[in-house]
Amino acid sequence: MSRTRLVSALGSALALALALAVGGVPDASAKAKKKPVATKKAPQEEKIAPPNADQKKALAELMGAFTFGMSKDEVVATLSKQIEERYAEQLKATSDVYAQDKLRKEKGKEITRIKQSFVEFQGKKTGWDVSLIDEEFAHNTGESMLVYWENAGGKNQRRFFFFHEGKLWKMFIAIDTKQLPEDRRDFKFFRELMESRYGKGKFDGGRESWKTAEFEVQAVDKMAFYGAFALLIQQPSMIKVIAQVRADNAPAAKPKDQIIEVIREKEGGGPGLDDNKDAVDAIISGAK
Repeated sequence: MSRTRLVSALGSALALALALAVGGVPDASAKAKKKPVATKKAPQEEKIAPPNADQKKALAELMGAFTFGMSKDEVVATLSKQIEERYAEQLKATSDVYAQDKLRKEKGKEITRIKQSFVEFQGKKTGWDVSLIDEEFAHNTGESMLVYWENAGGKNQRRFFFFHEGKLWKMFIAIDTKQLPEDRRDFKFFRELMESRYGKGKFDGGRESWKTAEFEVQAVDKMAFYGAFALLIQQPSMIKVIAQVRADNAPAAKPKDQIIEVIREKEGGGPGLDDNKDAVDAIISGAK
């Protein structure tokens, strides 16, 4: 027998011995059977635990002195009271009549500015249609908005109040990234701050959200165009209502304004903003 034939015979004998050792020689039909193709399981959605009692309390603090369902006049009255209290402390601190008169005028201007900020979105182009909040409202849907901008004491802070049919249903708190360390001004770090206070939320498309029966809070990334982060506080029962009203009244789709898109890409950020509430300051102070 030649060397090649000997090796081949030994190989066949070894294969047969192994087959017998594990239960016999498979028949032809067994060889013909194909292994079932393993189906890929769809990735399971990460389960997020609902906020606990302490986290719910911390989330509720973002509402400040405001409640859903407030009218524009009630919001203005609440803000006016806060401003009155702030200026009362400054008036007490000085006996200079001229300085006191100046403070009273500044107080009046601040309250007037709030009242004049009110806008109803009725189809007419506004300065807000290409802005930090351009995704937060729609026209011809019964929506309106009021803005509180506090820039006293070097602050640059805004809280946007959104109404539907005259009732408050959402607030958008813009946060100035300058409050954070320069090397940590990114959304990842901002999310970590939020999670340290509110627990882990559901992250989807540049937003992380926390839900309770009373409200839904979202951390929003606005760094790309406006150099800011934001917190969005919404009334859960109104989210679907607003979405349906907008869908029913949506205008025909228009292509994006390419000029605006180019300007956005080239100019990048905008004004840094922040909220006027201690709850937000408490979050940011934890980063320093």
